[in-house]
Amino acid sequence: MSRRFVLTLGCPDRIGIVARIATFLAELGGTIMEAAYHADSDSNWFFTRQSVDAASIGMELDELRRRFERVAAELGPETDWHIADSDEPKDVVILVSKEGHCLHDLLGRVASGDYPPVRIRAVIGNHDTLRGMTEAHDVPFYHVPFPAEPSERGPAFDEVAGIVDDIDPQAIVLARFMQVLPDELCTRWAGRALNIHHSFLPSFVGARPYHQAHIRGVKLIGATCHYVTADLDEGPIIEQDVIRVDHTATVRDMVRQGRDAEKLVLARGLRWHLEDRVLVHGGRTVVFT
Repeated sequence: MSRRFVLTLGCPDRIGIVARIATFLAELGGTIMEAAYHADSDSNWFFTRQSVDAASIGMELDELRRRFERVAAELGPETDWHIADSDEPKDVVILVSKEGHCLHDLLGRVASGDYPPVRIRAVIGNHDTLRGMTEAHDVPFYHVPFPAEPSERGPAFDEVAGIVDDIDPQAIVLARFMQVLPDELCTRWAGRALNIHHSFLPSFVGARPYHQAHIRGVKLIGATCHYVTADLDEGPIIEQDVIRVDHTATVRDMVRQGRDAEKLVLARGLRWHLEDRVLVHGGRTVVFT
């Protein structure tokens, strides 16, 4: 794919937003390769994602951003916007525990070139179990042990935060990390920290969702990729999927089948995040796939 400049924007809805953005790009000679829009009537909020052929613009990203500032100001002080360069590699840090299926899937996809330009800069585990898998892909692995007592985990989270913040990645992926981030980190990493939860939220939040699902006799199990917030498993949802089960399924069966959904949902959610396809407003997302 040719180099693109990707504009994402949200603002209070009113007549003329699309025309103003299109006029701005046309005056620069920009060729729009993708354009998506959504107006939410409940919140009166407008969302758009525009992908423009970078070669057609005739200027570099910083100058384009500088010029678009005037357009954003015309749309009002609440306007939230960003312009990204599709050729600019994005950094990712992955947090893990013992379960390796999501990590293995992501490492394989990156190694195969399935994602836009991306660098997995580090994998951090509260167990050393996944070191070999990680280092086989030439990715640094950091083992940060966590005490069994939750009240004593502050220093461990500080060590994790130090590694992550030194890298300053565009995405922090909790790939079955199985630890609840402190509120302070949820705030610091807002909009960058993605979690994969092994249920179809809002059903079965918290620990052991497959066990909860089995007790309730569900006929569908699922997985949810969402942004991390201080409210456990209640962050804005990016992607979900389900798998049908029946009364013969044991908890072990659900865990085994659910792993497929977890891998796929996390892979899609991370891709859409890296491609700037996810816009968040309040507790909800608009995902331009």
